[in-house]
Amino acid sequence: MGQIRNPDPSLLIVACFSRHMDALDWARAQLEKTYGPVALASPDFDFHHTKYYLTTMGPDLKKRFLAFERLVDSGALPDLKLHANQIEQDLAAQNKYPESRPLNLDPGLLQLGKFLLASTKDQAHRIYLRDGIFAEVTLFFRDGAFEPWPWTYADYREDYVRSFLKEARELLRSKRA
Repeated sequence: MGQIRNPDPSLLIVACFSRHMDALDWARAQLEKTYGPVALASPDFDFHHTKYYLTTMGPDLKKRFLAFERLVDSGALPDLKLHANQIEQDLAAQNKYPESRPLNLDPGLLQLGKFLLASTKDQAHRIYLRDGIFAEVTLFFRDGAFEPWPWTYADYREDYVRSFLKEARELLRSKRA
């Protein structure tokens, strides 16, 4: 019989995107109220990889990644996604922007061997967790780099995204030492 043990804590990474820079800054402030300070932030980049969000979020989206200083429980992915959804809804309810969804927040957990994203959408490669939330192993770490799967989103295949996540992985390693 296998010995049950708790997993090591994970590094919280939140992908934030919007066409409104002040919405991205607002989201960071909201996230820091709950999860503490950001340890690493990626440069903003153009999110041009799909037209999926065009009708609800508008054109010319910018995306940034935030890695938080404080580690989180590796079982927290459903709570993280539900909280991110609430932050999105809070901003939309302010009616400050013309789009129905001015902000998208995608929380993920970085572990030494993988990067997981939370989703509300089921697919063959996703595992149901609870409360309508699924987990997807989006990238895996091999030979010193994060590598994509066939289902990995196009932006997570980009070298600059995987480079940022590798830097975040080094932060995680230093926190676990």
